[in-house]
Formats: sequence, C-alpha cells, structure tokens
Amino acid sequence: MWSEIWNTLRHAQLADALDILLIAFVIYYFLLLIKETRAHQLAWGLALVTVIFVVTRFARLTVSSRLLESFINYLIIAVIVLFQGEIRRFLTGLGSRTFRKPFLLRSFREKADDVCQALDYLSQKRIGALIAVEREISLSPYADRGRKVDALLSKDLLVSIFFPRSPLHDGAVVIQGSKIVAAGCLLPLPAAHNLAEGFQTRTRHLAAIGLSQETDAAVIVVSEESGDVSLGIKGILTKFEDRDLLKNRLLEHLESP
Repeated sequence: MWSEIWNTLRHAQLADALDILLIAFVIYYFLLLIKETRAHQLAWGLALVTVIFVVTRFARLTVSSRLLESFINYLIIAVIVLFQGEIRRFLTGLGSRTFRKPFLLRSFREKADDVCQALDYLSQKRIGALIAVEREISLSPYADRGRKVDALLSKDLLVSIFFPRSPLHDGAVVIQGSKIVAAGCLLPLPAAHNLAEGFQTRTRHLAAIGLSQETDAAVIVVSEESGDVSLGIKGILTKFEDRDLLKNRLLEHLESP
C-alpha cells in the first residue's frame, strides 16, 4: 500500500496538485455551510461509512466490502437527496459573492443598536415582527415581493412598520446594510420543520426557518403572543432573552467566513 502511495506521489504533476486543492476547497466550504446544522451529523455518518469501507477493503473482508460497495454506488444520489438544501445554498452563495459585503456589514454594525432598541420596544408591547438581514446571498427576490422602502435603518422606522395598524405590519422587513430596502415581504415556508417545545407554530416563526434554510440570512422574529425574540440561522430558531447576546450572535453570523 505504502509503495503504491509513494509511486503516485513521485509521478504527481502540478495539475494533480491543483485538482486536490480544488476538491479540498469544495469540501471545506461545504463543511462550513453545514456547520451547526442537522446535516453536519449526516455528513459524519457518511464519512464513517466511507472509512469502514476503506478498512474492509484493506482487511480483505470480502462480504462486508461487497455490501458497502453496493451502498457506495448510490452515495452520490444519497448526498443529493439528503443535502439538497445545503447544496442549493452552496451554489447560490458562490453565485452571489460580491466585494460589497464588507461595506454592508460595516454599515449594518453601526445600526445594530437601532435594531436591538426596536426589538426591545416591540417585545415589551408584544407587537409581532419579522426582520431578515442579508448576508452574502441576495434577498432581492424576496424584497421584490414586498413594498419598496429604500430608507435608512432606524428604530422609529422599524417600530412604525410593524405597528398593528400599519399596512405593512403583516409581512417581513428586508435589511441590506444600513438600509431597509423593502417591507411587507413574503418569505418561503419550510417544506418540513420541527419547532422546539415552547415555540408557537406561527407563520412568522416558520417563515424565519424557511428563509434561513434557503439562504444564509439572519432572520429575527418577535412573537406577538409572548413577546419572545428569536433568531433564525441555518434553519435553526433560537430564543434570546438578552439583547446583547442576540446582537453578538447576529454580528458573529454575518461576519463569519
């Protein structure tokens, strides 16, 4: 085995090194994408099956090797089915990378306190709200479904949009950098969901899960029943009672590689 590996390394060319680096980049980016999601556990399971298959081949365990080989033949189909959401987000992310991200994040950071102040007010008054903050994947397709606002982000504007008698209070607000680009937007609902105990199965919460599954956006929800504030990231909804913790988690997600 070692002689074969050494022989392969001796005859390796520059194209082979580039090929390995490309595959390593795709795997690394994909692992970053599924980090802290349920797909992460599935990936470890598939990796374990692959390791067992390699061991059975080298140990010459004929029956086990044949069974696993039959399974490996369908591995690509299994990956596409199990990780279809992550693959879609991966391809969308590659197609939407721009140089404007650092500028948008810097401008949003300056307005993060306004968002937290608005959340405090909405939570205390138990006014329902749904706020989507763009990261790398553009939210323009969802913003186009609502009413164009294109105004500077501020606490007063957010509160006025979600005030119960406002014509735009029933939809979502889309934020790009320091601007509210649209309000009253419709967000996608998830095909499947599993809300943890304590969450009300309401459209706002489901929409937060749906958008965070489809894109890399951070989605904030204020419950009109309890006043609880939750943050949706990568299809997972988490409650935050401390606004500083929510702000830190929000900025951490937006600024992560």
